[in-house]
Amino acid sequence: MEQHDRSGPRGRHEQHEQSGRHGDPGRQERDGRGGRVRRPWVVGVSGASGTPYAAATLRALLDAGEAVDLVVSRAARLTVLDETGISFRDGHWRDDLAGWLARGADGKDHFAPDLSDVRYWPAGDLAAGPSSGSYPAKGMIVVPASTASVAGIALGLSKDLLQRAASVTLKERRALVVAVRETPLSGPTLRQMVALDEAGAVVLPVSPGFYAGASHIQDLVDFVAGRILDAVGVPHALYRRWEGELGAHG
Repeated sequence: MEQHDRSGPRGRHEQHEQSGRHGDPGRQERDGRGGRVRRPWVVGVSGASGTPYAAATLRALLDAGEAVDLVVSRAARLTVLDETGISFRDGHWRDDLAGWLARGADGKDHFAPDLSDVRYWPAGDLAAGPSSGSYPAKGMIVVPASTASVAGIALGLSKDLLQRAASVTLKERRALVVAVRETPLSGPTLRQMVALDEAGAVVLPVSPGFYAGASHIQDLVDFVAGRILDAVGVPHALYRRWEGELGAHG
């Protein structure tokens, strides 16, 4: 079934460059002397299969008017290439991201999100903004989260910017959602997930529900993205909510 473009008119606006050390300073956060402070959600994409979940989450955050700081691990680049055919390159990240987010879970282009408030940080940049607790961020979402990233975050390894930013999010007591995409789960991974829960993170397996009347693969992906946004308190209309009535989806 053909999906409608959920990005709305915002997706047709002219895109402006903004990224970490390569961005336009005109859209950077201002100081505390009366100016607006940009407070993004940091989104980390690990190498687990499930890049459509990351794309749907990113689109939904942007559609909700949220600023996003993006970190894509080296392993995730391989997964994005394998699952979408799109190369994700530091020097061309905006064009590559536009192509990735345009694509639905069925492999066809359905969306045109506005990327003007996206900032990109290379995964190897451990001096990036999100590596510090003083950087103004609302919280972080890791989607999809591989078992390696789960272990690294739970153990505080900080071997790349994704893990470091997650550790910072925990120590600053900000919202952290770890959307695990693996099955089956081993004992060590289950124990690491418990450790993350005890540290204050929301461990959210990417497990779609079917009660919302899904008729397209994108509906199942959007259900998971919607539950992620629910966990961080960002409004959306990605799925039909349960209201206690059987068969309400028709």
